[in-house]
Amino acid sequence: MIVTIVCDVLGEPNNGTSIAAYNLINSLKAKGHTVKILCPDEVRKGEPGFYVLPHLSFGVFNKYVAKNGVSLAKYDKETVKAACDGSDVIHVMMPFSAGHMAAVYAHEHHIPLSAGFHVQAENITSHIFAMNSKKINAYTYKRLNKSVYQYVDSIHYPTQFICDYVKKFGIKAKSEYVISNGVNKVFHKQPANKPKAYENRFVILMSGRYSKEKNQKMLINAVAKSKYNSKIQLIFAGDGPRKKSLFLLAERKLINRPLFTLCNREKLVEIINYSDLYVHTSQIEIEAISCLEALCCGLVPLISDSPRSATSKFALVNKSRFKYNSVKDLTNKINWWIEHPKEKEKASQLYIDFAKQFDFDLCMDRMEKMLLEVVEKYGQKKQN
Repeated sequence: MIVTIVCDVLGEPNNGTSIAAYNLINSLKAKGHTVKILCPDEVRKGEPGFYVLPHLSFGVFNKYVAKNGVSLAKYDKETVKAACDGSDVIHVMMPFSAGHMAAVYAHEHHIPLSAGFHVQAENITSHIFAMNSKKINAYTYKRLNKSVYQYVDSIHYPTQFICDYVKKFGIKAKSEYVISNGVNKVFHKQPANKPKAYENRFVILMSGRYSKEKNQKMLINAVAKSKYNSKIQLIFAGDGPRKKSLFLLAERKLINRPLFTLCNREKLVEIINYSDLYVHTSQIEIEAISCLEALCCGLVPLISDSPRSATSKFALVNKSRFKYNSVKDLTNKINWWIEHPKEKEKASQLYIDFAKQFDFDLCMDRMEKMLLEVVEKYGQKKQN
C-alpha cells in the first residue's frame, strides 16, 4: 500500500502530535508499506519520501508563530500533486493549510482520504486569549470541519471522549475509529535512582508542552500552598512559550527550584521511574500520551477532572482525580499521596495493568487496519 501522510506540524518528536505522526510513519514503513510525507519542514528537503511545501509567511508575527511550534504551509500545486498522486490512501494529521490542500486534492481526484483528530479548537483559541469562549470555539470547530473533515471518508479519534465531544459541532464521517496513539515499549517500570540533590525529596513530574491550556501554573500554586513545600521537587519535562513565566512564578512561590528539561526518551524513562507522583493539570486534552507513559512505568497519577479533557478517564481511584478549578483540592490530594506511601505502592500495579491496552504495536496494527479498510470501503463505493 502507498500511503501519503500529511503533517502541518512535524519537526522534532517533542510533542504529542509529532510523536503520533512519526510513530505512524515508522510503523507503516516497518510493515512494508511505502510512505510519502507532505509537510512544510524545510530541513527535510531532499530527503527520500518527503515532499516539502514552502512556508506561509506571517510577516512580523513569524517569530510568535514559530515560538508556538506551528509551521503552516503555503500552497504549491506541484508538490501536493507529487505527494498525493499514485497513493492508495491519504491520511491528514492536522486540519491546517497542508491538510486542507491534501483533502481538497483527494476529494477532486477521487483518492481515499482519512484524517486524525489531534487538535481541539481550544488549542488554537488559547493563542488569542479566547480559550474559554464558547462562541469562538464553536466557530473554530466549524472552520476545522470546513477545512478538512467534511471531505474525509474516515476520522481517527485517539479517545472516545473527543469522538463524542466534537459531534455537537457537526464533525462526523462515514466511519469512525477510536484508536490510541499508543505508548512506546521503552516506557516500563525499571529501577532508577534519584539524583543526589533529590534523594530526600518527593519528586512530582509533569510532562508536556508549556502552554496555557496545559495549566502548569496550577501545579506550582498548589505546591506553594502545601505543608510539604520544602520537601517537594517539581520536574516539568517539555518546552514551550510559557517557560519563562512558569520559571518566574516558581522562583516567587516555591522553596525548591523546579527542573525544566527537554530530554530524550531514555532520560524521560529514567525520570518517570525515580519520580514519586505524576500530576496532569491540563484543561484541554485529547489523549495525553505523556500521562500514559507515566502509567506504563507504574507512576501513580493525579489528574484534572476538566470536562474538556479525556485524561481524567485514566484516573482509576478517587484520589487520582482533582477538581480542575481548585488549587486547594490539588494541594490536598498531593498531601494525601505524600502521607500514604503504601496506598501509592498498591495503586502502581493497578495503573501498569490498565496501561497494557495502550501497547504501541497493538495500536499501530489497528491504525494499519483502519487505512486498509478506508481503501477497501472506497473501492466498494466506486463499484456501487
